[in-house]
Amino acid sequence: MKKAVVLLGLFFASFGFAQQKEAKSAVENFVPDVSALPDYQIIKNKLDLKQVVTKADTIPEFPGGMIAFKKKYFENIETLDLKNNEKVDIRLYFIVEKNGYIRNATAVSKNKKHAEEAELGVRRIFVRWKPAKLNGQPVRYLFYFPLTSKKYN
Repeated sequence: MKKAVVLLGLFFASFGFAQQKEAKSAVENFVPDVSALPDYQIIKNKLDLKQVVTKADTIPEFPGGMIAFKKKYFENIETLDLKNNEKVDIRLYFIVEKNGYIRNATAVSKNKKHAEEAELGVRRIFVRWKPAKLNGQPVRYLFYFPLTSKKYN
């Protein structure tokens, strides 16, 4: 087994897929259909999805922006060992609570070790976010990030 360093380089490549920067008028009375998420059957048992939204007037903001969050996240994850030609495919979910803290995080992957490490990376960040707002009120916001890897020998 070769040891390889994994760079989860495309971490935020699909950030736009899961998040919206500006709300549309249809969002005002939006009741999210969280059950439409790709891994709903798995995450419903791991996360408290009560009163969670996936669209809001303003999305949560990490102090310093998403670049600062990315840097902090990658500082908190460990190097993963990979077998030859093994790819990392992780779907990371976490909830930014009304008070701005992350209390719930889970990752879905075929490789349990990779999923656990992705979850730990988020849980190790003890920074308060500016919470999402819907109709001027703070709401619980569900982030979804597909993670993929590039392998370097």
